[in-house]
Amino acid sequence: MNETIVCVVGNVATQPLYREAATGPSARFRLAVTARYWDREKSAWTDGHTNFFTVWANRQLAVNVGACVEVGQPVVVQGRLKVRTEGREGQQQWASADIDAVAIGHDLSRGTALFQRPAKQEGPPAANRPEPAWETPRPADPQDGHAAQQDRDAVAVT
Repeated sequence: MNETIVCVVGNVATQPLYREAATGPSARFRLAVTARYWDREKSAWTDGHTNFFTVWANRQLAVNVGACVEVGQPVVVQGRLKVRTEGREGQQQWASADIDAVAIGHDLSRGTALFQRPAKQEGPPAANRPEPAWETPRPADPQDGHAAQQDRDAVAVT
């Protein structure tokens, strides 16, 4: 419930690493996000600091990332931000920023893409179930049904 959801735009910095695990497919890659600003003195855009994120994708998103995301491509990533700090004996502490991706797509402001749905995998055949009887049963007494029809016709006329 109290998660940090982010949306970052950057370039794929490393080739996505795809793995099939017992828990399902997984993919990860590094994303470089460079801030740009307008330098008034130079009258030009200037690159600022670059942040690097490790992007994690699971299940069908991982399969699709492995199939179509390549180094250098501009992408938009949305997901949960997780910042970890670790330190080992004799080494300095370091921080890592990971994004557990919910959605990943190409940045169409910097190029074009062709969307293609993945082929559906064939699952086990569905069991044949009998079709339910949708017909309305006729009234038991034909006279009652005839009288009810006459009543409906009379209401419709008035």
